[in-house]
Amino acid sequence: MEDKTRKIREGDIRAVSRLIRNLEDRIPTTDEAIRHLFPFTGKAHIIGITGSPGAGKSTLTDELIYAFRQMGKTVGVMAVDPTSPFSGGAILGDRIRMQRHAEDPGVFVRSLATRGALGGLSKAVGEGIHVLDAMGKDIIIVETVGTGQQEVEIIDHAHTVIVVLVPGMGDEIQAIKAGILEIADIFVINKADREGAGKLFKEIRGSLDMAKNFPGGWRPPILMVESLFETHSFSQSVAELAQKTLDHHQLLIDKDLMGDRKRRKATAEMNEAIRAAVLEPVLDELVSSGRLDEMIQKLVDRASDPYTMAAEVAKQYLAPKKTEEP
Repeated sequence: MEDKTRKIREGDIRAVSRLIRNLEDRIPTTDEAIRHLFPFTGKAHIIGITGSPGAGKSTLTDELIYAFRQMGKTVGVMAVDPTSPFSGGAILGDRIRMQRHAEDPGVFVRSLATRGALGGLSKAVGEGIHVLDAMGKDIIIVETVGTGQQEVEIIDHAHTVIVVLVPGMGDEIQAIKAGILEIADIFVINKADREGAGKLFKEIRGSLDMAKNFPGGWRPPILMVESLFETHSFSQSVAELAQKTLDHHQLLIDKDLMGDRKRRKATAEMNEAIRAAVLEPVLDELVSSGRLDEMIQKLVDRASDPYTMAAEVAKQYLAPKKTEEP
């Protein structure tokens, strides 16, 4: 195991890809690998990109990679794709869009399937971030699948959250409903040459004006990014976006706010680890014994209710074990 983790720390692409695949497949030995890698994490700047499906997140991510590489920074990307209904794996739309970076040794792009995870983020994403961090990437970009209100889960993983909105898609209403306004560190109005971009800008600015305060004095900027086909202006706008993310990261450090972000991330990871250690073995046993099917049938027949049966399971598995008297 030490040899494998050493290869990952040295940037071995095959070792990294294999471990992330095993994380997705929930291979038991991956826990040990993460334990070995964890002391070498915590250095990367993690950027979350979220927004509605079709907002152009992947195109922005692709250009952001280029902008960061121009700055001399190495980049890792976790692109969270929808799960294929046939294979259970990721539909590799994002990785296809980022093919121009395939030969760049300073870039690593990996698509992950949501696999039904709440918030559009799988458990493997948080662990995958650790892998890319230990690999030595300066910037780690996590692009969410964009699943409506639950996409706010990205705040548990990222230091800087970019929210991408598009005029003409009702995004101003969706953003307010989803709580997106509260999690954004930077707003991007993508395809800003479309009609309604000005209205969307005013909607966001008006919402920000109602905020009582901004941590560290950082008022989320609203950046307008025009069509990809306007090559020069598009590249300039995304380069500005890249710089804004670095400015935000520096502010977190200067204002001693990075600890809050790291603590929030650690809390989410601890909750997930406890859930995996406690809940998953119980569910596995219920499934293998056939008891879960029996419980579900009782619900269908209205012979019991989920709360009563859940309490019975908790009593059986979580009750303190009695020690035998000598």
